[in-house]
Amino acid sequence: MEITDLLAPEAVAANLKAQNKKQLLQELAQRLSHFTGLPERRIAETLIERERLGSTGMGQGIAIPHGRLAGLPRIVGMFARLETPIDYDAVDSQPVDLVFVLLAPEDAGADHLKALARVSRVLRNQTTCEKLRAAAKPEVLYALLTERSNGPNSQAA
Repeated sequence: MEITDLLAPEAVAANLKAQNKKQLLQELAQRLSHFTGLPERRIAETLIERERLGSTGMGQGIAIPHGRLAGLPRIVGMFARLETPIDYDAVDSQPVDLVFVLLAPEDAGADHLKALARVSRVLRNQTTCEKLRAAAKPEVLYALLTERSNGPNSQAA
């Protein structure tokens, strides 16, 4: 599973504005509603409910909110770089500015876990995160996120 399987170029936002975690999740749900055709409210409730189980803020300014939704045909992702980092109750108590949302079908099983692992591997790369924080355009963010999809030893054509 590659990032390109999860993320469409139009599902990348640069300089997203949010004052807090709840507002961020609602903004992401609104945008994801356009990509999935599912109601914004259902998406927001799913993400908020998952956060109640424990923060998806994995540290170093990164969060991977996720959830499962009935009626979703495939795993869908969205990436956002926040204009200003926000408190997210992350494991290291640091504010979050890089967010990759994953929504999976209710019966996704292992594919949901594989997608989370893939996104986590990309965002654990410090160099990639530094480049994501420096990029200003969605198309650059998308290119940075997906360039690793070719594998760690591949060369760009």
